[in-house]
Amino acid sequence: MVKRLISADASDVLAMDGAALKQSIKASEGRVVLSENVVTHEAMDGLTTSEYAAAFGADLILLNALDVLKPVILGLYPGEETLATAQPHLDGEVIHRLQHLVGRPIGVNLEPVDPAADMAENRLVIPAGRMASEETLAAAQALGLNFVCLTGNPGTGVTNAQIAANIKVAKRVFHGLIIAGKMHGAGVNEPVVSIDATQAFLDAGADVILVPAVGTVPGLDDADLKTIVQLAHANGALVMSTIGTSQEGSGASYIQAVAIRNKILGVDIQHVGDAAWGVQSPFENIYAMSKAIRGERHALQRMARSINR
Repeated sequence: MVKRLISADASDVLAMDGAALKQSIKASEGRVVLSENVVTHEAMDGLTTSEYAAAFGADLILLNALDVLKPVILGLYPGEETLATAQPHLDGEVIHRLQHLVGRPIGVNLEPVDPAADMAENRLVIPAGRMASEETLAAAQALGLNFVCLTGNPGTGVTNAQIAANIKVAKRVFHGLIIAGKMHGAGVNEPVVSIDATQAFLDAGADVILVPAVGTVPGLDDADLKTIVQLAHANGALVMSTIGTSQEGSGASYIQAVAIRNKILGVDIQHVGDAAWGVQSPFENIYAMSKAIRGERHALQRMARSINR
């Protein structure tokens, strides 16, 4: 059996495959924190956003805006703190280097863009290396990423149907954990969350169902989320609630209230997004979430545990 993620050393978690990581999260009983970070903003004091997130207690690191075909993570290499000074690292070691620095499982957002989506706003066009496809999912596997998150940034035209289609591709070419769902509309005229979409994700083989946290998108209430959680758990999947609506910058009291409310509803992972600063959540909010859902003891040991263990 595996160690629960909230008590595991870096050497334990980085050796886990997708199935082991899933069980490790499940064993943590709703006390896992995931921090999403944009990788293409200027590095702060020469450090990656992931190092800051890990230092404040994140168990899982999700990279946003990473082009897996031309990977650049600002601050990862000396002298590459801006896009003007960085070059794509094509030697296949970029993710291994980041894992070595932070001692955490690393994932990436890949976006299942639907060119036929009924858009509610202007479409934001993103590079092919950020879209979900067989090529990018295979690249995620080759880079050594621990998980992929099939979701959409604002305005990119990601649909639930396209997410389900890409889960099936991921099951063929990617061996890590597969997270899937929408945090918000992603610019599309469709319900963000539905029972039908959730069932389609489960049937396609998703390991973790991604949902907006209650308190982040209009109309999603406790009963809606509880139904999704029960459906996912009955099908052997986990659930991740997400704060991806810039409310990750709403302050510690808001973060703590949302964290407790969604823990009561049974989610397994709690995500704090990157939109507050356009880079990642204010660091004190990662700690606030960590302390709220697992107490000071586990919050501090996650921050203090050496990555050399």
